[in-house]
Amino acid sequence: MPLESALLGPNAPPSYAAAFSVALTNPSLQTPIGVVGPNGKAAEKRYDVYRNNVTVSLIAALASIYPAVQRITGPDFFRGMARFHLRETPPKSPLLFEYGRDFPDFIDRYEYARPMPWLGDVARIERAWLDSYHAADRKPLAATSLAAVPADRLADVIFQMHPATRIVRSRYAAVTIFAANRASAAPPAIDAGEAEDALITRPQLEVTVRHLPPGGAAFLQSLSAAMPLGAAAAAALEACPSFDLGAAIAGMLEAGAFTAIALGDPS
Repeated sequence: MPLESALLGPNAPPSYAAAFSVALTNPSLQTPIGVVGPNGKAAEKRYDVYRNNVTVSLIAALASIYPAVQRITGPDFFRGMARFHLRETPPKSPLLFEYGRDFPDFIDRYEYARPMPWLGDVARIERAWLDSYHAADRKPLAATSLAAVPADRLADVIFQMHPATRIVRSRYAAVTIFAANRASAAPPAIDAGEAEDALITRPQLEVTVRHLPPGGAAFLQSLSAAMPLGAAAAAALEACPSFDLGAAIAGMLEAGAFTAIALGDPS
């Protein structure tokens, strides 16, 4: 018999299920009324054991999703931060890998993480890494595909993004910090003040995280919004006058960011 059923009793009304779950992640709440043991006796200790197991499991899930964040903060700091987060945002899905989507935003608000203003963006890259890993499989666009497009129609090309493609923008060196703390070696000293944007893809079986060149994030975000190549290039050049269109396309094709192209209506 599941522990929930044993604690609640066979005749507990459905309303107890909600009270049972809410109190699991909030230790300030008392054991829900009606939670009893097999003999009808109060089950505070049994409930507290179950509540502790839930807390430990959710913190472990967050640690597996955000290993670089935990390495940066240390396990004790991470567990404390994760405990506050799970009290504020209990899981909504039975799938543990779905838990913690709000964790990067929570880190941004967490008082004790303020000395590390880049930490939330590192967490966003880690979340994007996991989402890319679980995304649908598609064959990446071949680098030769654009060669078949007439030169006078290149500006009208619309790219279809690979389901695993993700973009994370940061005012800090979040990509470098992420990579350094996912590696086995001790992380080097990093100037965190330099802005970096990340391209996360999974062209085959392995997720890759790359720096986007200046203007690259604006370019790729425009393409992901189904803007034609010419308009996306203009947006990138507005963001960064030195944007290199040819190098950007080559790098994104190599990374497997796209799956197909189509010709839009000429402007």
